[in-house]
Amino acid sequence: MPEFSIIIPVYNIEQYIKECLDSVFNQSFKDFEVIVVNDGTKDNSMDIVKNYNVKIINQKNKGLSSARNHGVQLAKGKYILFLDSDDYLEKDTLKEIHKSLKNNPDIVRFQIQEINENHKITKFKEEPFNNLSGEEAFKKIVNYHFVENAWCYAIKRSYYLQGKYMFKEGTIHEDFGLIPLVIIKAPIVNSINYIGYNYRIRNGSIMNNNDYEKTKKKVNDFYAHYKYLVEEIDKTKINSKIFKSFIANSLLIKICELNKEDYKKYLKKIKKDKVIDNLLSDSIPRKLKKILVHISPKLVYKR
Repeated sequence: MPEFSIIIPVYNIEQYIKECLDSVFNQSFKDFEVIVVNDGTKDNSMDIVKNYNVKIINQKNKGLSSARNHGVQLAKGKYILFLDSDDYLEKDTLKEIHKSLKNNPDIVRFQIQEINENHKITKFKEEPFNNLSGEEAFKKIVNYHFVENAWCYAIKRSYYLQGKYMFKEGTIHEDFGLIPLVIIKAPIVNSINYIGYNYRIRNGSIMNNNDYEKTKKKVNDFYAHYKYLVEEIDKTKINSKIFKSFIANSLLIKICELNKEDYKKYLKKIKKDKVIDNLLSDSIPRKLKKILVHISPKLVYKR
């Protein structure tokens, strides 16, 4: 059994896939397997992939969620990592994660830096921690720049499978609909003081697309994820106040991307589902914020 399974979905990414794979095979820690899921790519990405020692899964184009789920099914490693094919790792990422496995954690978080198309690097430093419950870890992680992104974490495969976790297929923002739950329900979570992941900001990517129809789908999917997360956390005995406040806050930010007509429709849904009630009000600033959001989310959340 390898220590790590690195799952890389591939779809029309030939410009970046070599740098991604090189960053994996140049790791200083060598006990890993790589699973590439060909999500029906139409370019020459797979011609590049075939030059590397990877397991390949071929499927029709079903999207990122399906590709990741398929990759997990084939994974044999003790821990799984999700690596997007336009991003890349620092050379000691696996080594630093491995050093954090002495207490047998269910999740290890590592730190991220953004790379834009002009090669400008933005670092997001975080305070590391060790041996926290998922509930205590979530209280810290919720204050970081990246929270629900699947590629921030190495997740113990046995924990992931036991929880029957799966990304919701056919949706956008699939990370938001799963990873917060994976974190908060974990028995042991570590976070290491190492910037191990390079997140590439690309114009025209799914998360940076100005197509308004896609914006509406993003909001619709986000709302469905929110409702799922509420239902699932309510099945647990976990103190869910911070969790619910985070997902409510995230949803309210998202609906502010809509135009006036669609925004009004979602405001009705939000009031019906009492989304705003889930915002924390344990301090004077939070109480004032909650009052303003009740009047109109756009008074608080800028587009």
